[in-house]
Amino acid sequence: MNYLQAETILFSITAVAYLISAVLYILFFALKKEKPGELAGYVLLAAFILHTAALVVRSIGAGRLPLSNQYEFATSFAWGIALSYVIFARKKKYRALGTFVAPVIFLIIGYAAMQSREVNELMPALQSNWLVIHVSTAIISYGSFGVAFGGSLMYLLRDRIHENEFTRHYFPEKERLDVLNYRMISFGFLFLTLVIVTGAIWAQKAWGRYWTWDPKETWSLVTWIIYAIYLHLRITRGWRGKKAAWFAVIGFICVIFTYIGVNTWIPSIHSYA
Repeated sequence: MNYLQAETILFSITAVAYLISAVLYILFFALKKEKPGELAGYVLLAAFILHTAALVVRSIGAGRLPLSNQYEFATSFAWGIALSYVIFARKKKYRALGTFVAPVIFLIIGYAAMQSREVNELMPALQSNWLVIHVSTAIISYGSFGVAFGGSLMYLLRDRIHENEFTRHYFPEKERLDVLNYRMISFGFLFLTLVIVTGAIWAQKAWGRYWTWDPKETWSLVTWIIYAIYLHLRITRGWRGKKAAWFAVIGFICVIFTYIGVNTWIPSIHSYA
């Protein structure tokens, strides 16, 4: 068995594990039973470990980091969301947040599964150390925004959830959820800024121009502006609550369109990823 066959097996198991985790989280949320939520956390952590192993094996098999085509970026994007959730939101108090984050991870993994897994030689424009810096910062940024998206959806639904002993244990208060979303967006915004800066430097070295108004560059800038407005209004006007949550939801929709929408519907020099 070669490395890429092993990666395919690991990826398939990972996808199933993320699906199981998402289903368990939904059962936990719907039935208000502790056991499915506890199992969901363990399954998601196991899926993340298997996911990491799959990426490592593909890196070895391809002889480079898996960051250069739609399949590789999609699976790394999902990994970034899982990493952010595992680090920032796996506490018992945030367990219900997995109900909103795990399905997003699975959907992005599902998108990755529909892409070609073939390993091709890097095109000249991608044969640069800037590839690793640029795409790695995008994965961290998008992963943070993915968790903030899940947290914002939960915030918008929080008032409709009947308060009881179960919710007090596993559902964060709206104020705490709002702060988590703010921190995740601040962290993601920092790395999104690095994405744009490193992309501009790389573009100058590859094509002789820092900015070309390519569709992906333009939509990355639109996404950056949306999150910049969110942070500006929060800091200067004290925006909290539903308005901030809606901004986070819209921002992540722009993230998804920047990656999937542009690649699918708009001709771009970034169509490889």
